[in-house]
Amino acid sequence: MAHNKNEEAEKAAEVPQYRAVHKFAPISAQKVRVFADLIRGKFADEAMTLLECYPNRGARMLEKVLKSAMSNAEDLRAQNLDNLKVADVRIDGGPMQRRWRAGSRGVSVIIRRRSSHISVVLK
Repeated sequence: MAHNKNEEAEKAAEVPQYRAVHKFAPISAQKVRVFADLIRGKFADEAMTLLECYPNRGARMLEKVLKSAMSNAEDLRAQNLDNLKVADVRIDGGPMQRRWRAGSRGVSVIIRRRSSHISVVLK
């Protein structure tokens, strides 16, 4: 039984991965995760057409990263560009810029400018 698991791990390791990352994207991770869930597990071409249909800024940023991952696959001479699948999409929170603003009754309010790290892996 353990022998079969080793063979499966070797087969998984043989499949090449192509990735692209956008760090410190000036958008909240919550706004991009909606689109990440939408394209996860789909073919890259299908995911690109899905993202092009949405007018949201999060879709534009994710589309750029996906396009970059597809270009990386092309540059690294991927065997089958038509069969590339979105294996992993990860949207992590980046650093926040904190600013102070005067609130009601003399209270100071924190303004949080959120950023995110967008990474896409194709197989």
